[in-house]
Amino acid sequence: MEKQRVYLAIDLKSFFASVECVERGLDPMTTNLVVADPSRTDKTICLAITPAMKALGIKNRCRVFEIPAGVSYIMAPPRMQRYLDYSAEIYGVYLKYIAKEDIQVYSVDEVFMDVTNYLSLYQMTPRELGVRIMEDILKTTGIRSTCGIGTNLYLAKIALDIMAKHAADFIGELNEETYKRDLWHHQPLTDFWRVGPGTARRLATIGIYDMAGISQADEDILYRLFGVDAELLIDHANGIEPTTIADIKAYRPSTNSLSSGQVLMRNYKFNEGELIVKEMTDLMCLDLVAKKLVTDSVTLTVGYSNRLELKPAHGSTKLDILTSADTLLVPAVVNLYRRIVDPTRDIRRITIDLNNVRPEEFTQYTFLHDMEALARDKKIQEAVIDIKDRFGKNAIVKGMNLLESGTTMERNGQIGGHKSDGSTLQDVLMNGPLPADGSFPGTCTPKDAPPKDAPPQTKGGSHE
Repeated sequence: MEKQRVYLAIDLKSFFASVECVERGLDPMTTNLVVADPSRTDKTICLAITPAMKALGIKNRCRVFEIPAGVSYIMAPPRMQRYLDYSAEIYGVYLKYIAKEDIQVYSVDEVFMDVTNYLSLYQMTPRELGVRIMEDILKTTGIRSTCGIGTNLYLAKIALDIMAKHAADFIGELNEETYKRDLWHHQPLTDFWRVGPGTARRLATIGIYDMAGISQADEDILYRLFGVDAELLIDHANGIEPTTIADIKAYRPSTNSLSSGQVLMRNYKFNEGELIVKEMTDLMCLDLVAKKLVTDSVTLTVGYSNRLELKPAHGSTKLDILTSADTLLVPAVVNLYRRIVDPTRDIRRITIDLNNVRPEEFTQYTFLHDMEALARDKKIQEAVIDIKDRFGKNAIVKGMNLLESGTTMERNGQIGGHKSDGSTLQDVLMNGPLPADGSFPGTCTPKDAPPKDAPPQTKGGSHE
């Protein structure tokens, strides 16, 4: 009989905001701090807020203008590279205890670990091992964490999301029996992983408001409502999840794709949107070359300004050759853009998907194209990549990138659509990158904030 598996799910508490507090020698449990871009309007979303602000009833991912006027807080510009550096350091902590084969990274601030075979090695209970890892993270980086323990991946995730945040030691623990006992009647349903507002609304139409209701419902009705997704919903309602970390690592998709998308900072006219499409496709071509990949299919989705709630423009185009050449892909995407987008509408979102992405050895020679010219173009692309790698992404740009509507130069200083070090492009060009302590002119960072190297403040000493 197979051994009962045990999983830990560890989440870094208010990660971005905690990093900013640690950098300033402040305690996120007692400091009001938001991570948001001060160069944008007060409608910008706060990427993170500290637990101290959550305790005031302020919701995570709120917009700046939604913070009550009487609340005093520090606004820290996002520094995505700094957060990635902390995340990598914390991953190193995990590797001190668990082999990488038994770790599945879920996001920049969350991982799953199969600790089944480590408990006897360390002579620890799952909770003791979780505490040891959490204490090491705090000692190494100053970042607090929460931990979910479960007999499968789903239960570990639910223990983390619903139970750990309310526990005194920030640890939650579940098996199938305690899940049904403690959480079967928990509401709202949207607290559970993979149950979004749409799913909850459809369940409400048949009088289901908790996991017990799903478990006891007529399965035929659930399958009519959700199709094949009903199987996952029913399993999770009963605390069942057969997928293991080993299964996830062994999975190989039948097809691959590359995607790029951006939300524009203002409404763009038709010709301005075409420029963005050119820029995005050009960068994706360089990405293909760098990864030695090719594609023959592109999908474009363009979202209009949402004032009229218009359906996004959506379409695909097929090339007659697998390629990474910008001389072929850029005109193909531009022609698709001109074909599907309403030129009278303002544009706010653009997403490009390169489909059927394959290794470049699948490229076939054809008489339909000048293969020598394509080979020369590829050498130029490789030279551009080499220059960017050595001297920075903005070391070499095209004329279109210098136009007022272009976004490439600004985005080259971003990670995931946010500034990598908190600086605007203009800041970098005029003054160099943001100082290491993360200070930003014009924010409400207090002048008497402790220096970066000051010891972190702690609350109650429970994690010392």
